[in-house]
Amino acid sequence: MKVEEKGDVEGQHARPGVAVNRAMTSFSPADQEKQRGVRRMKLTATGLLIFVAVVYILAKWAQNSGAGPWAGYVAAASEAGMVGALADWFAVTALFRHPLGIPIPHTAIIPTKKDQLGVSLGEFVGENFLSEAVVRQRLRAVGIGSHLGAWLAVPEHADRVTAELSTALRGALTVLRDSDIQAVVGEAITRRANAQEIGPGIGKMLEKVVADGGHKRVVDLVVTRAHDWLVLHRDEVMDAVEGGAPGWTPRFVDRKVGERVYRELLRFATEMRDMPAHPARGALDRFLTDFASDLQSDTETRARVERLKGEVLGRGEVQDLIASAWTAVRSMIVAAAEDERSELRLRVRSSLLSLGSRMAAERKVQDKVDKWVEDAAVYVVTTYRKEITSLITDTVASWDAEHTTRKIEANIGRDLQFIRINGTVVGSLAGLLIYTISHALGHDGCGVRRARGLTCSGRKRSRSGHSFAVPLDEEGAP
Repeated sequence: MKVEEKGDVEGQHARPGVAVNRAMTSFSPADQEKQRGVRRMKLTATGLLIFVAVVYILAKWAQNSGAGPWAGYVAAASEAGMVGALADWFAVTALFRHPLGIPIPHTAIIPTKKDQLGVSLGEFVGENFLSEAVVRQRLRAVGIGSHLGAWLAVPEHADRVTAELSTALRGALTVLRDSDIQAVVGEAITRRANAQEIGPGIGKMLEKVVADGGHKRVVDLVVTRAHDWLVLHRDEVMDAVEGGAPGWTPRFVDRKVGERVYRELLRFATEMRDMPAHPARGALDRFLTDFASDLQSDTETRARVERLKGEVLGRGEVQDLIASAWTAVRSMIVAAAEDERSELRLRVRSSLLSLGSRMAAERKVQDKVDKWVEDAAVYVVTTYRKEITSLITDTVASWDAEHTTRKIEANIGRDLQFIRINGTVVGSLAGLLIYTISHALGHDGCGVRRARGLTCSGRKRSRSGHSFAVPLDEEGAP
């Protein structure tokens, strides 16, 4: 049977705002095969009903023709079999449609009560599957922590998880737009920098550097480079001094001044380089110490630092630098995720193996993981229980009544036809048993009549063996 898909299928329109489930409005080849099986079982059940009806007719004819007591037993059994078959036919048919097209109350249950069944199903799922107690009990019985730990402790599984995480990371980084991430990163760094005063922090760091003598290596580097530069650029220094001299001074005087300035600069750089206890070094130490203290306690110094920070962060070059940092970081992460031997993937794999071993062996870790999973699951089911149950309710409501009925009948109708067959067989056996018990107890009136000297036909038996008619009252008594 081929069912055409329609936007509004015949019989019932979908609720507004609810998408129609196409799986419930079309028959797959498997559904069609199941429906053919239902038809075969219907023919079998109906054929059995016709068979017991024919047997009943023949048995009654034989009974009326004086065929013997056996005809009554067969007639009773077949009669009860017909009743059972018809009753079960009515019950099975009433699930899906009105029997014989007659709108009898409480029939065609599935198409008329579909929405109510969906609501009841949603409430049943919500109460029995989405409650906190049930979720915790089920998850605790599973023991996710120990099972997951044992699974992760296997190197092949850790490799698989690492590969999947790398794929997911690359996919996420590919989907994200650089402009969006750069804007977010830049805004986050700027907001965080503006929200926190940096002066005291810089002051504490500088104070510790000076106390540890860490700045001396920087001074050594600077004075060494300055000395080397002076050695290599003697002429440039002298030209600079001579160029700054007044125009009315003689040139040889300017030359002498330039040479003297150069020699003093070179001597000063040499002494600072070679003398750790040079006075200039001590002065620099005191300056840095005082500056570190002012950064922490002096209000004016801290305010100047904050203004300088704002000016630096506000420059376009700095914002471009912050934004470009994301591009470099992303490229580095993507390259590491693609390389199976990268430090990132090796560390992730090692961490997974270590975590799996601990989860498999340590009860405390297992309990912690189990609690995390339970809390997460409970949060989901308690927070979104209404949405989950409404998904069931709305999905059932969106199904077309006619096609839903046919689809359900195709899937369970074959088993329901066995109910008709069983009803026929059980009814026949029950009828035969009742008839037999009735005869055994004399409930048919023959036992009473024989006790009074009558035949079952109500004729009086004489001493000579002949019988004659005796009028009977309404209760069968002469």
